[in-house]
Amino acid sequence: MTAQDYDTFRSETRQWLEENCPAAMRVTPRKDGSDNVFGGTQFEFQSAEQRLWLQRMAERGWTAPDWPAKYGGGGLDAQQTKILRQEMRALGCRDPLIGHGLWMLGPALLEYGNEQQKQQHIPDIVHGRIRWCQGYSEPGAGSDLASLRCRADDMGDHYLVNGQKCWTSDGDKADWMFCLVRTDSSGPKQQGISFVLFPMDTPGVSVRPVPLLTGQAHFCDTFLENVKVPKENLVGEEGQGWTIAKALLAHERKMMASMDDTMPAPPKSLRDYAVERFGTDEQGRIADVEIRRRVIDQMMRKKSLDLTQQRAFEEGMAGDIDMRMTTIFKYAGTEYQKRNTELFMDLQGIEGCRWDAENFPEESQFPTTWMNSLAFTIAGGSSEVQLNLIAKRALELPQE
Repeated sequence: MTAQDYDTFRSETRQWLEENCPAAMRVTPRKDGSDNVFGGTQFEFQSAEQRLWLQRMAERGWTAPDWPAKYGGGGLDAQQTKILRQEMRALGCRDPLIGHGLWMLGPALLEYGNEQQKQQHIPDIVHGRIRWCQGYSEPGAGSDLASLRCRADDMGDHYLVNGQKCWTSDGDKADWMFCLVRTDSSGPKQQGISFVLFPMDTPGVSVRPVPLLTGQAHFCDTFLENVKVPKENLVGEEGQGWTIAKALLAHERKMMASMDDTMPAPPKSLRDYAVERFGTDEQGRIADVEIRRRVIDQMMRKKSLDLTQQRAFEEGMAGDIDMRMTTIFKYAGTEYQKRNTELFMDLQGIEGCRWDAENFPEESQFPTTWMNSLAFTIAGGSSEVQLNLIAKRALELPQE
């Protein structure tokens, strides 16, 4: 496409969004994510506008704009997808649908799944009909995921799966799980792992939510006892699970690195909050020198991250794709978010400790968001692990 074609696409996209995005879907979501749309058979829409916005976007494939149109995606190229995201953010449009299916499983299936699996699962993901959860971590197999012990015994036409998964995000609300299992224990641990799919209502699957400090229970323990998984639910080849798992984690880290850019712009910026609390000096600057320094530091971090992501995007458009950047962006993006929420908390002072959402709907979101930001520096690979990977793969530093 030419530059003129992209300009035309931008103007047409802006017009379509203005005409089709309900006003109620142009309000910044709650920071705790409680009013996001996850889809699935158990999900209950909180308003007719939520349902309508998902329906309209899914009909165009714009819930997954860069996925192939033959499976229900939007069929857009990378630049068109970026333009769509920019116009949605400029107008304040919420994402019509979020979740593990869009962020992780879908891209993995498009790369490694067979045609039957793509036809079965991708359209349901695009339209939010099925909600997925991730069966990766286990007790004793977190950062060292390859040490997983969840076993899948070959029973001819199916596997019999036994084991436990932990930190299963929203496992109690999911319809299906994508799961790493051990199909071979005789060789190197990475080579004996396979990637399977199964419904959460399969006999032998039980889920126990884990309450968190925030008062929420997004995480679950999942117990698998003689769970029958048909062989057709094996993604890729037997023993290829580690390769698929790494590819899927790359998509997860990419999502986590860019979360801030996929959300509608907040009603007030860091500087706005700082000015409200501390006022300005005679030159119009934030009056508190230390707060001013921290706000400027965060603004510079965000700008440098945006510019680096833009450079990587343009290099990718030119055919120079460097997968090491995913790890760098995951670390930089989640650490930026952690610092950002810490600063928001500090700007609120004692008001930032409000926990009563009914009486303090805005203030009570800050401590929850801060706690969740700490979790994101662990999920998808902790910051410490990411630094080791950056040192080894990106900087090629000595391992000793």
